Amino acid sequence: MTIKEAQTLVDDWIKEYGVRYFNELTNMAQLTEEVGEVARIIARRYGEQSEKESDKNKDLGDEMADVLWVLICLANQTGIDLEEALRKNLDKKTNRDSTRHKENKKLQ
Repeated sequence: MTIKEAQTLVDDWIKEYGVRYFNELTNMAQLTEEVGEVARIIARRYGEQSEKESDKNKDLGDEMADVLWVLICLANQTGIDLEEALRKNLDKKTNRDSTRHKENKKLQ
């Protein structure tokens, strides 16, 4: 699915099942919470912290999807076309960083 299609699906879901969007500040807090859940899994599964037994069955993909969901909600309610924003962001990064990483001795 495209990002635009995802934005439409989330909007349709909110209208059918969610009654309305939570306000932007609530969604920002939710986004922070969901990113924290992703960070917890990454830190314990791939980092140096040991993974708690209760965290071993956590689905990283599902947690990432939660982050994406809330980000899409925020984009929808603030009028952002994420597909276009991503295109512009990639252009910006390409223009700014086209050689920076290749020339970074730390990455070689």
